[in-house]
Amino acid sequence: MAAVDQFSLLYREISRSCSFYVEALAIVGAWYTVRKVVSLALNSYSALRLHVIPRLSGEVDLVKKYGKWAVVTGSTDGIGKAYAEELAKRGVNIILVSRSKEKLEAVSRSISETYEVETDFIVADFSKGRELYPAIEEALKDREIGILVNNVGIFYAYPDYFTNLSENMLWDLIHINIASATMMTHIVLPGMVKKKKGAIVNLSSASCCQPAPMLTVYGASKSYLDYFSRALHYEYASKGIFVQSLTPFIAATNMTSFSSTISKRPIFFPTAEEYASHAVFTLGLSIRTTGYWKHAILWTLAECLPEWMWARGAVYLSRFLRKQTLAAKAK
Repeated sequence: MAAVDQFSLLYREISRSCSFYVEALAIVGAWYTVRKVVSLALNSYSALRLHVIPRLSGEVDLVKKYGKWAVVTGSTDGIGKAYAEELAKRGVNIILVSRSKEKLEAVSRSISETYEVETDFIVADFSKGRELYPAIEEALKDREIGILVNNVGIFYAYPDYFTNLSENMLWDLIHINIASATMMTHIVLPGMVKKKKGAIVNLSSASCCQPAPMLTVYGASKSYLDYFSRALHYEYASKGIFVQSLTPFIAATNMTSFSSTISKRPIFFPTAEEYASHAVFTLGLSIRTTGYWKHAILWTLAECLPEWMWARGAVYLSRFLRKQTLAAKAK
């Protein structure tokens, strides 16, 4: 009996000493739960505000809000072409910028005839570096540019190790993915500031959310665009300029045609047209968005994963795609 009494006393003493820690853990747990609930509510509201409400409330008059002309780089294929068409649907005149004169003429004519807007084009190979920008600036000097879409970019031929990339490929990634957006913005932004209105859309990538092994330089170049866009927005928002970073995951375009897996269009991989139709509705609403509601789900999941877990999964996928591409080329 004495032993039982002693155990009971010991249990009460331990319980009394542990009660503080139990209460502290309960408070931490409650705080964590509240944070997660608030975060989920905010994310749900953001998704509705970006991807549902704009489609129900109707299209914004982009010409009135930003200006008569839009410049779209990398606009003869993929997301650039689709985005230019979405702007033209809304009555915006389009200036296409790309390296192929034949494609530019064809796309320019198609947009003009289909949407009854004015179009023009500028032939420019952004891999040539700084030598081409004076000619672009001269061609745009008398235009009322309301929207600039810095879409031009290059991807790896397939996921690969950094040391396997040629110097030419590295310079192309820098000139096309980084320098083009920087210099095009430097050309167009002064006119927007003078009018006190305008929008700049930079096509970044979801690869800036978490590390992208075997797409290292591509991901780094897109991280530059993401940072550049967000900082520039806060720098010029007071002057009436809206700057947006679009951070899509994979879309089924020519850029990703190296993979038969991606070409089959899994559920989260939209076509360029599908992606652009969603992304245009987010213009003026969010300075940083995936632009597509399914990609927003992927982004949320990516943010929840620890970096090491994401990176391991990315390495596995990249190695698989590399092996698949090389095997297809060997046939």
